[in-house]
Amino acid sequence: MRLADPKTLVEYTATLDCIHCGLCLRTCPTFQLTGNEASSPRGRIYLMRGVAEGEIAGDDATYHDELEFCLGCRNCESVCPAGVRFGEMMEVARDRAADSVKRPWLEALARWIGFELVLPNRTLMRWSMDLLGFAQRSGLLRRVAPLFGARKDALLAFPKVPSKAERELLPIRTPARGEEHGEVTVLEGCVMPEMFGRVNRATVETLSAIGFATRTCGSHACCGALHAHNGELDGARALAKNTIVAFEGLTSSDGVPLPVIVNSAGCGAHMKEYPRLLAAEPEWRARAQAFSQRVFDFSEFVAAHAPADWRPRVDPGTFGRVTYDDPCHLCHGQQIRKQPRELLKRVQGLEQVELPHSEQCCGSAGIYSMLRPSDSNAVFEPKLADLAETRADTLVTANPGCHMQWDMGLDRAVLDVRVVHIAEVLAEASRPR
Repeated sequence: MRLADPKTLVEYTATLDCIHCGLCLRTCPTFQLTGNEASSPRGRIYLMRGVAEGEIAGDDATYHDELEFCLGCRNCESVCPAGVRFGEMMEVARDRAADSVKRPWLEALARWIGFELVLPNRTLMRWSMDLLGFAQRSGLLRRVAPLFGARKDALLAFPKVPSKAERELLPIRTPARGEEHGEVTVLEGCVMPEMFGRVNRATVETLSAIGFATRTCGSHACCGALHAHNGELDGARALAKNTIVAFEGLTSSDGVPLPVIVNSAGCGAHMKEYPRLLAAEPEWRARAQAFSQRVFDFSEFVAAHAPADWRPRVDPGTFGRVTYDDPCHLCHGQQIRKQPRELLKRVQGLEQVELPHSEQCCGSAGIYSMLRPSDSNAVFEPKLADLAETRADTLVTANPGCHMQWDMGLDRAVLDVRVVHIAEVLAEASRPR
């Protein structure tokens, strides 16, 4: 059968890797919501193949809706015996389908402003968050929210923008506490400084406590993860190149490139995949490969490099009963599961309990919770039941999107559970007493 224009699909050969076993069905959050085969990884692959083979029109509404309905959690990859790279397939499919999608003008404008202007520019990001913070405090947001239709409630529920004092960037260099064992760089990110500056500071504080000086790249803004996950691959490639260039110059005194520590699971997973993203450009492929080998998740690095006798401690009751929720791009995207748990077990005085189904998606999925709030909330609801079973006082995570999703969900449910990043726990436990 003659294939249609490959621009309408992911790589056609990748769809042939699926052996239709159905193991992905029980892990897919959207299939669990609907029971609809088309809303499963296997079903979406059938749709992609149908478009490639000319049996489904490239502008078919069902096809495009299923591409956007997917959370991109990659849970299916963890259980797939055939090794299907579903996350990659979704990124390419969304990107190639973009030309045939006619979005409402307001949505198209918002995407252009967000992806082309704000995310790549730290100054514009800061101004945007200043404006959002003002709108939240003044009540202006409540007045304009109806313009966003079904997304109004999600916009109003968005966590409060911290004060400017909380949004200060990290110092260019922070020395190790005590004897220095090495030096690393830390990705500040685009969203993290604006919404979770305290997490960035806790990240540096913990690294300092285990003997590592830290450096930052003040000029860098965005790694391109949100672009890649939302069908903006040209923008993702441009930002990947900017990121590589920005961090290539950060080396030790003897010229060795420094490790890049990332405390956002989605960013870390994306940056480790730069070689695949830039595979078609020979002049960048080798640089991307070298860079990706320098990228480490925060918990991955600390677990591997903390001194054997490092036993941080918290006073009983500081965090109460603690449970850990696996971010999808950490457990499924990077296959990092045991390290965060090992680090929490090191903390003396911490009472821990395992969260049931901790690897199931919380429904955040980057900006999915803003684009499809009803679906996002439906995916999140079972997580609340799992949390209630633990009777935890504190939920620990390792990704900003998950962090905000839990904050908003707990606020809706009026539950008094604190949400923290694992770096915040370790920083608190590492402080001298």
